[in-house]
Amino acid sequence: MSFKPSHYLTLSIFSLITCLYPFTFAQTYPFPYSSGQLNYNFYDWLCPKLPMIVRYGVLAALKDDTRMAASLLRMHFHDCFVNGCDGSLLLDDTKDFKGEKNAFPNQNSIRGYEVIDKIKGDVEKACPSTVSCVDILTLAAKEAVVQSGGNPWPVLLGRRDGLTASEKAANEQIPSPFEPLENITAKFAANGLDFKDVVVLSGAHTLGFAQCFTFKRRLFDFKGSGNPDPTLDSSLLSSLRTTCPNVDSSNTKLAPLDSTSSMFDNAFYKNLMSNAGLLESDQALMGDQRSAAMVNSYSNYPYLFNKDFGESMTKLGNIGVLTGQVGEIRKKCGFVN
Repeated sequence: MSFKPSHYLTLSIFSLITCLYPFTFAQTYPFPYSSGQLNYNFYDWLCPKLPMIVRYGVLAALKDDTRMAASLLRMHFHDCFVNGCDGSLLLDDTKDFKGEKNAFPNQNSIRGYEVIDKIKGDVEKACPSTVSCVDILTLAAKEAVVQSGGNPWPVLLGRRDGLTASEKAANEQIPSPFEPLENITAKFAANGLDFKDVVVLSGAHTLGFAQCFTFKRRLFDFKGSGNPDPTLDSSLLSSLRTTCPNVDSSNTKLAPLDSTSSMFDNAFYKNLMSNAGLLESDQALMGDQRSAAMVNSYSNYPYLFNKDFGESMTKLGNIGVLTGQVGEIRKKCGFVN
């Protein structure tokens, strides 16, 4: 195999980085330098200001609304779970397809489209028709975690944007908080993610809030019993009933997903250990011996959670990516070119 001079330059830069920051790449994240046609330095020459533009765009969004960290992270997750990470969630409806924005898991729920659009506009000014919307979303999700106190992870880049979207696929493929753990695990497996990834990526619920309708049945009529969920901590039950009374008008009210909802930490897992998980699907992690053991570990070792979260996010970000001549670089994230 022959190398061009540019290959030597790229490899020497990477070697310098790993010498200066060995724990960041070599020990903490045991990933290859590239994956297919994705690599860590994809935009280094094409759009060197990209990381800074995304960083400041997310910082400005979080300054206005700390909830936006969870929203950006969730947007990335919902995009990747429908036909891969291709930015399909960002597309508006057209005469040719019904997009994913109005699918049940996303309608009146997914937030942050304007944040991605603003960052995309700034990126287009710096390097027109160069960076995909899906790469911007992937970087924004990482920045949301980092700026909320989590650890960074290296992000492979070079994804291209998809040309279509599917409301039907979004309704069928995105995990629901009402589903049993077995169903959620199957949806993860369909995307190449394993049981560990289910437990780790559930930890994203250390950020943000949930609408009352997503957990209200646990408070009043769990599984048609006429009684609350017996696994729910009694003091939390009392508090949630105040926030979410048993009337339809409370359905869109918000409750924090954990006790430190604007900080990326391991409080989510500590809550599960105390039967204080908000969502039924989250507390279900304590009902399986395998996941309960992992919850216990993450509740005691925040470093372990941060490390594993970075690894699982990298796997998530590589689901069904488009590279090379497949897809396109959208000029605006809501529309194909």
